[in-house]
Amino acid sequence: MRFKKQEEAATVRQKAMAEYVAESDARQAKTNKLRALRLAKEAEDLANAAAAPVKKPARAKKK
Repeated sequence: MRFKKQEEAATVRQKAMAEYVAESDARQAKTNKLRALRLAKEAEDLANAAAAPVKKPARAKKK
């Protein structure tokens, strides 16, 4: 009876650890995907900013 409880507890621990590892891997994959998207957007914004001509502010007229 004692052995059976220990065996069940070990099984529960293994399941919990597997779920924890799976969630951790999923979180890491999502983080990597979002980081890649952010870096791509920043690079695109930088390229667009460099390609767009810079407008000079209009000068105020002297009276």
